[in-house]
Amino acid sequence: MASFAETSAAPLPVAVLPAGAGPVPNRALQVQRLGLVEYVPTWELQEELMAATLAIKTLNRQAEATGDALLPTPNYLLLCEHPHTYTLGKSGKPEHLLLDDEALTAHHASFHRINRGGDITYHGPGQLVGYPILDLDNFRNDIHWYLRTLEEAVIRTLAEYGLNAGRIAGLTGVWLDWEEGALNPRKICALGVKCSRWVTLHGFALNVHPDLSYFGHIVPCGITDKAVTSLAQELGAAPAVSVAEVQERLLRHLTELLAAVGPSVTPNSTTTSLNAPS
Repeated sequence: MASFAETSAAPLPVAVLPAGAGPVPNRALQVQRLGLVEYVPTWELQEELMAATLAIKTLNRQAEATGDALLPTPNYLLLCEHPHTYTLGKSGKPEHLLLDDEALTAHHASFHRINRGGDITYHGPGQLVGYPILDLDNFRNDIHWYLRTLEEAVIRTLAEYGLNAGRIAGLTGVWLDWEEGALNPRKICALGVKCSRWVTLHGFALNVHPDLSYFGHIVPCGITDKAVTSLAQELGAAPAVSVAEVQERLLRHLTELLAAVGPSVTPNSTTTSLNAPS
């Protein structure tokens, strides 16, 4: 179990719906800003939150059959950075990691096989990582809509910095020089998710100012013919942009997009501390 301690007010209490009432979508978003945290405790926290939401959905299924009261399901967004970490999705190829165990240690990096979709990716300081644990029953039961919504939040955030980001057909994520025929398409944000009974896990990784050399030790997302970039690299000599600043801008765009499917989304923000990296 992940070890963590709340450092601000606890989430709002969950209201019980009247007996016999149909499910009422809960679009409140509980945001936890974790800072720089190790990968495994964050993964464990995601799994715990997902399991708790799935347990509520199981109870609600039973309650619907008996006419008893229903519980709304929560929605979470974990925002963080990680120490140098490589993760390999279920469909990934181990040979896309170009470092052996000794080299991983020399680069102060860890490697984890995980249960999201996609291939291999890198996480590290200077990269904004977002893990939405949403019940899509509260929004829209469409995983493609969900992925496009995450991408759109990133695209709108990058537009605030003057970058024309977009999508490339057949490739998940957010890209620069994404237009057909562009000479130098490069990825600035990776996505990889899991969905169980419409509850999401894992999420996105937006390169703000990470050490891009770490991408040279993998075949990013299994793509061999396209480059990786960051906000800092694209802005060049512009003033440095902090992960915290980008985080708040992206949060605003994501909540606006989620609210567009129904009643407004209200972020209930907290700051949470997981075990600090050693």
